[in-house]
Amino acid sequence: MDLNAYISFRNTAREALEFYQSVLGGELTLNDFSAYPDMGVDPSETHLIMHGQLTTEDGMTLMASDSPTGMPYTAPAGISVSLSGDDAERLQRAWDGLSDGGTVVMPYEEPPWGGRFGMLTDRFGIDWMVALNA
Repeated sequence: MDLNAYISFRNTAREALEFYQSVLGGELTLNDFSAYPDMGVDPSETHLIMHGQLTTEDGMTLMASDSPTGMPYTAPAGISVSLSGDDAERLQRAWDGLSDGGTVVMPYEEPPWGGRFGMLTDRFGIDWMVALNA
């Protein structure tokens, strides 16, 4: 069984997933609504992402989709995507990439429990926590 983050966007899933791939690496698969004509999506929105998946070599999976006009959408709130591990250089690169164009909520530095920890909201409005294990 797997537990994966699945993020909903309003018209920016493609751009967001391509950005996350540039930061985290991995293989990106994008399927837009044009491949599923029976979904009832307005023809002007068939370019939107019905399902996208980023899978990295080290086993991370991040999924996302767009919510076309006819589907309910609420901007993500009250949840964060957490990225943690022991590879200090990889986590620093991820922090630097994710924070580019975003807002740092808590700087990526040593917390009282050791290691490094930071919180940010990326350029797409998604909250992230990045932690280097102590």
